[in-house]
Amino acid sequence: MANSKYEYTRHFETVDKVLPNTWMVVRIDGRGFHRFSQEHEFAKPNDRRAIDLMNRCAVEVMMDIKDITIGYGQSDEYSFVLPKSCNLYSRRASKISSTIVSLFAANYTMRWNEYFPTVKLKYPPCFDSRVVCYPSDQNLRDYLSWRQVDCHINNLYNTTFWAIVHSGKTETAAEEELRGTFSKDKHEILFSKHNINYNTIEEIYKKGSVIIRQKTKVTSISPNTGEPVERIKLVPTPLHVDIIGQPFWGEHPQLLK
Repeated sequence: MANSKYEYTRHFETVDKVLPNTWMVVRIDGRGFHRFSQEHEFAKPNDRRAIDLMNRCAVEVMMDIKDITIGYGQSDEYSFVLPKSCNLYSRRASKISSTIVSLFAANYTMRWNEYFPTVKLKYPPCFDSRVVCYPSDQNLRDYLSWRQVDCHINNLYNTTFWAIVHSGKTETAAEEELRGTFSKDKHEILFSKHNINYNTIEEIYKKGSVIIRQKTKVTSISPNTGEPVERIKLVPTPLHVDIIGQPFWGEHPQLLK
């Protein structure tokens, strides 16, 4: 950058470095997605196309930003985990946050037609983001557990709510019927009144999606011979599993290093 008398304005920038030796989580959320889902006629309670699109965007982000070790998503939100040792952008929160959320939003728009080929994108989606640091491994696990519990609670409510609405009642009547109910009550309403066994619903809806890098065979064409060549690469892969209990972390100990 050339020196000039205006360069002093750089000193107005604030220093927003995240604390060293802490886990960084960039959490993005859809802005105004209740209206967005209505305008684009998302299926209720879950639209698999929308979930697959969110997961695709997260995979693309992780392919671009190699520092990210874990992604976790549900509904219109995604959390991206960067390890304690990460020094991306010298750990500047604003640069990390803005880069990830802009990549995600750009991919959402670019990939829209792949997942909604018959639905025109009426206006651009918008996401906000923040960076939160967690000092211990347990803090990080508790954060991810919180998001997965939130996924379960919201999905159980939404599944029950829309089952009531689809049976012919109004949304107001569905809200009234569910007011004050507990988890066991919602299970009973689904099973006894709507013939839905919540336990048989796909895990992607109940547990959300966790993306980790897994060893995968990838075939590419050799530039020298023109022949296909198989290589093992670490590829971001969505899983729909429990991340609250110890088995997941015992199976993937590298995630906490």
